[in-house]
Amino acid sequence: MNSDPLSQQAGDAVIPVSALNRAIGSVLERSFPLVWVSGEVSNFTRAASGHWYFSIKDAQAQMRCVMFRGRAQYAEFTPREGDKIEVRALVTMYEPRGELQLNVEAVRRTGQGRLFEAFLRLKAQLESEGLFAAERKRALPAHPRAIGIVTSLQAAAFRDVLTTLCRRAPHIPVIVYPAPVQGAGVSAKLAAMVEAASARREVDVLIVCRGGGSIEDLWAFNEEVLARAIAESAVPVVSGVGHETDFTIADFAADVRAPTPTAAAELVSPQRVMLLRDLDHRHATLARGFGRMMERRAQQLDWLARRLVSPAERLQRQRTHLRQLATRLASAGARPVRDARGRFALVQLRWQRWRPDLNAEREHLMRVAQRLQASQARRHERASARVSELAARLQVLSPRRTLERGYAALIDAQTGRAVRTPGALRPKRPLTVHLAEGTADVLLADVQPRLTDEF
Repeated sequence: MNSDPLSQQAGDAVIPVSALNRAIGSVLERSFPLVWVSGEVSNFTRAASGHWYFSIKDAQAQMRCVMFRGRAQYAEFTPREGDKIEVRALVTMYEPRGELQLNVEAVRRTGQGRLFEAFLRLKAQLESEGLFAAERKRALPAHPRAIGIVTSLQAAAFRDVLTTLCRRAPHIPVIVYPAPVQGAGVSAKLAAMVEAASARREVDVLIVCRGGGSIEDLWAFNEEVLARAIAESAVPVVSGVGHETDFTIADFAADVRAPTPTAAAELVSPQRVMLLRDLDHRHATLARGFGRMMERRAQQLDWLARRLVSPAERLQRQRTHLRQLATRLASAGARPVRDARGRFALVQLRWQRWRPDLNAEREHLMRVAQRLQASQARRHERASARVSELAARLQVLSPRRTLERGYAALIDAQTGRAVRTPGALRPKRPLTVHLAEGTADVLLADVQPRLTDEF
């Protein structure tokens, strides 16, 4: 199915201009994807709304461009008349006037894309070789004896660095290794100065710096020769190139990257005022410690002087001490014997006091034995009388006495219970008959119950 608006018009049908322009715009947007277009800027206008309107041209043609505010606010620079730029745009139709235009999404200076790609390739290559490894980074000296600067003598960054060093550390000498920072063959000259500073060993730290600029202006610091010279330097290198947002290969190769040249000067220079303040504090602390040590030594000397005595006095003290030890030894030898005798006398007295009277105990034991025999005899007599009485009663109540008078006891052989009523008798049911002189098993042939009150 064809979706082209023009194909939907049949034969000689008439269509409005707006429909025609809309159809042309639709065809253009489908036919031309986003492309990079290069040219020279002309007729640049920034509208009050924030949109950019300009044209790009070359020797043979030109094209109108629009960059809306939502895209323009993220552009890294504002194009000026005559600038060589590259725009990433979509070919569209401005329907009200029927004009072709480029709807710009991104803008960059001519050649910047190729330079950035070269930057990324070199960065990846050197990083794979370990040139940017963190373990090879060296710490900056806390108190450098001399500071070196590699930059142009005419650069504004050079004046900023010198001003900062004079303000913070005027006592540290500064050695300048001049080299141009922009132009053809600059990176080799910068690398030569870095190598010269490394070979002379007359500085403890080296600053490689220049002011801000475009990627073309800073390209000398993206060359491999300078990066390798910085990495192989015998002294720590601080890179202070461009502004805070600018990154170069030299920044990655250096031991420390500073956001600006002024910040690089602050990193390598200890502040003289703070050093003097710290020195005063340490001097006061040392003086107080020395004074306290002298006081302790004087006190220890006085104590040792008091302990120092003559040999004769020392011998006399030892004789006195020896006599005291002899007296204590004699007293200590006699005291255990005296204490033992006292404890023995006390135990003997307590034993005599608590010694039992055997005769009295024997008489008491005999009396207790007689009382026990009399008590057992009386208990035996009472128990015998009780047994006789219970035996007589048992004879009277014994079932055998009842059986001897002619009675019999019937026991159901199946249940083991006594038969008490005629209704409990059943024909052919075994019974056990208990008599006075034995038992007999019987089997009833017939039962004729009869109730009587004869007994």
